[in-house]
Amino acid sequence: MKKFFRYFLLALLALLFIGTFVFLYRKSRPQEVRYQELEVVQTDIRRTTVVTGKIQPRDEVNIKPQINGIISELYKEAGQEVAANEVIAKLKVIPDMNSLSSAQSRLRLSEINLKQAQTNYEREKVLFDQKLVSADEYEKVLQALNQAKEERAAAKDALEVIRDGVSSTNKTGSSTLVRSTISGLILDIPVKVGNSVIQANTLNEGTTVATVANMNDLIFDGNIDETEVGSLSEGMPVIITIGALQNYSFDATLEYIAPKAVENNGSNQFEIKAAVQVPSGQTIRSGYSANAEIVLQEAAQVLAVPESALEFAGDSAFVYVRGADNGYTRTPVRTGLSDGIHIEIKEGLSLGQKVRGNQIYEEKKR
Repeated sequence: MKKFFRYFLLALLALLFIGTFVFLYRKSRPQEVRYQELEVVQTDIRRTTVVTGKIQPRDEVNIKPQINGIISELYKEAGQEVAANEVIAKLKVIPDMNSLSSAQSRLRLSEINLKQAQTNYEREKVLFDQKLVSADEYEKVLQALNQAKEERAAAKDALEVIRDGVSSTNKTGSSTLVRSTISGLILDIPVKVGNSVIQANTLNEGTTVATVANMNDLIFDGNIDETEVGSLSEGMPVIITIGALQNYSFDATLEYIAPKAVENNGSNQFEIKAAVQVPSGQTIRSGYSANAEIVLQEAAQVLAVPESALEFAGDSAFVYVRGADNGYTRTPVRTGLSDGIHIEIKEGLSLGQKVRGNQIYEEKKR
């Protein structure tokens, strides 16, 4: 019994030793290397770039008042359409006291001059009727009277404009009415009733009463890196994508490339603009963030392989072509345009040939 137990224990130790040896042997064996098999295909290759920017109206105008005053009435709201020359707001005039005093003084002086001219005319007319003065002297006095009347009318109009913002002789051209200079959509009215506004002058840009834009004529405005601007030309097609519209896209045409670069985050970039072709029935809002995809280079129906199949050595490129014996032969090729995934093969391969791709590692089956 003891002898049997001894043999059993020795056999168990032997099996454990052999099993450990086999396990370590298999574990130490190198993994079997396999490769992806890729095919030479005929396809279109495009090299594109994506430019970030925003959608803007081509014509966007800030409407400013012609005089200083206070907003007394607003006739329009943001989002409403407005026609050229249509009234947006009405002002209550706050006259400048120095200008008002000067206008009042001018009117009083013109009335004095008119009164004196009227007296001179009446005296001269009596003498002219009695043939005591010449027609030439009479006409001079009459002309002076007419000039005095015109001066008084002008002084009165000037006073009314300064005091009321409109003269009695030109009510249709009232400067108290703020009118739109173009037809379009009101994007913003940044003032409220009661706000003070000032007219534009050499020292001040003036208060913006409303911003109006033609939303039927939109452009994409963005910046492109200097390394890619050399491939652009006016008239190139552009595809605009707006994220706010669930990746809605539409066509555009490149129409402007800035002649001068601007520095942006340490790199030189050039401003570009593209005319947007908005489909009817689609609402595009000013300021939407957008991406513009531009095709820089294109090759149609050329031989291509995945770029991962290429091996580069200096200025030369090679691929491994599968032969009749299922082995792979290192073959030089001449490449062309690449889109980052596929690359054009100009020489060295034929349609349908198989080439070696990336390695696939897996353990050898036991």
